[in-house]
Amino acid sequence: MRPRLARRAARCVALLSALGLAGGALGQDERAAREQLDALGQQIESLNTRLSNTGQARDSAERELQAVETELAQTHQRLDRLQAERRTLDDETQTLRRHRDRLQAERSVQVTALAQQFAALYRLGPTPQLKLLLNQSDPAELDRMQAYLNRLTRAREAKLDELARLDTALADTEAELDQRQSQLATLSEELETQSAMLAETSAERQSVVATLDDRYESEADRLADLNQTREEAEAQLRRIQAEMARLAEATPTTHIGRTQGDLPWPVQGAISAGFRGQDGVHYNGIVIEAGANTPVTAVHEGRVVFADWMRGFGNLLIIDHGDQVMTLYAHLQQFSARAGQAVGAGEEIGRVGNSGGQRRAALYFEVRNRGEPINPERWIARR
Repeated sequence: MRPRLARRAARCVALLSALGLAGGALGQDERAAREQLDALGQQIESLNTRLSNTGQARDSAERELQAVETELAQTHQRLDRLQAERRTLDDETQTLRRHRDRLQAERSVQVTALAQQFAALYRLGPTPQLKLLLNQSDPAELDRMQAYLNRLTRAREAKLDELARLDTALADTEAELDQRQSQLATLSEELETQSAMLAETSAERQSVVATLDDRYESEADRLADLNQTREEAEAQLRRIQAEMARLAEATPTTHIGRTQGDLPWPVQGAISAGFRGQDGVHYNGIVIEAGANTPVTAVHEGRVVFADWMRGFGNLLIIDHGDQVMTLYAHLQQFSARAGQAVGAGEEIGRVGNSGGQRRAALYFEVRNRGEPINPERWIARR
């Protein structure tokens, strides 16, 4: 069991014991706790599917934005997976080449040694055993020379066997190298296809965002729409909180309250919008400037309860830390964790992006306690 999961399972066992439900051997308790944690993850994954079907785009343009940004996130994930696979294949290819070079060097040594043995046999002539019988009068000397010839013959046979083994190993290595080269060629073609798709989808997204911006006749209309979006988002977030409260088993405590004021930043960067500092969905959290594709990490251990596109937030991921504390990470380019998954502090959960129709890449970060937004700067460490 991983240390993080073991700690959470142990906390779950302690909770069950307090309720008078835990009993039997410690191993059975741990298994039961782990099964409950797995069941909780499955419940949350199912809940995420239901929640994803509500509170989304209002009109055709926003539905198109949702579709295109969802496709972009999936394309980025595919590209990352393909690039990781290519790095693995490159490493394997380099390892195989080094192995081939060692085999070739070893074979060269064996060939040289075998050549020396053949030269020694050649100097003895075509029938060394007969010469020994005819030229040696001392039986002891005859025995010594015969033993020498026997050793030379065995050594020659061993070298020939070793050469055959090395030839087979070299052939196998070359075949593996050819296979890796073929896989790399196929992978390169797929990467080119996905990159072209990414460029095409990005251009389509820009067109959709421009269409959305053009629908406002005045700044007042834009602000009114932003605030309406915030109200709808609030309703959706309250629904998520209520659905989580109705689960048969609550997320075990992670004691996040003890870390208030010391939590790490989800991403490094300047705060471009503070808590309650502007209109729209950003009103209840902070916006941290960061480059696109920068890894976003969980500020504390917990379980992902939502990972999907939401109007105003774009690609939004929510982590439940137990004790009715949740953290929100929005405008992600892609997800690195799925709903129902347990994550640890500092674990990558996504990448910085501009989903939700944002013009620039940045991370929106929010903290909620008992469903109410609180200033994230009170929780994360000062720099």
